[in-house]
Amino acid sequence: MTDPVLLQAAADLFPNGIARYAVGGLFVGLGAAVIYLGTGISAGASTFLESTLSYVSGRARFQRYVRSRDWRLVFTLGIVLGAGVYAVAFQGGAWLTDVQPWRLLVGGVFVGIGTRVGKGCTSGHGVCGVGSASKTSIAGVITFILVAILTAQLVAALGVSP
Repeated sequence: MTDPVLLQAAADLFPNGIARYAVGGLFVGLGAAVIYLGTGISAGASTFLESTLSYVSGRARFQRYVRSRDWRLVFTLGIVLGAGVYAVAFQGGAWLTDVQPWRLLVGGVFVGIGTRVGKGCTSGHGVCGVGSASKTSIAGVITFILVAILTAQLVAALGVSP
């Protein structure tokens, strides 16, 4: 029997309910499975920029993605459009944030650097890597989570707010 206090503590982590996260997770898992079954490649969004640059650049670095760039483009656009459709259909409009644009840009740059250093992102390591019991991906996801927690605590201690 599950402790009701633990259930309430878990429910408090999702103030908007857990259904949206469960449905989103199911779609992410389904997408990753379809991509793997169709291509034999583990899905991940962090190679989107490099693979997309292969359309306009002849540099060897980008050409290694030519064979997979189409599905990578569709995969990434699906992530963005899926979130947009969900927001419009179920939340009554686009999702907005109070975070200043320059902070989003700086955060995006750090995430981009981190995905290159970690040779993948949370979607690749977190969904496909952990799902396939890759020790590298499990270590990567644990590192992502610990760094995110430490960064959030540091930023909060510095008094930074949106």
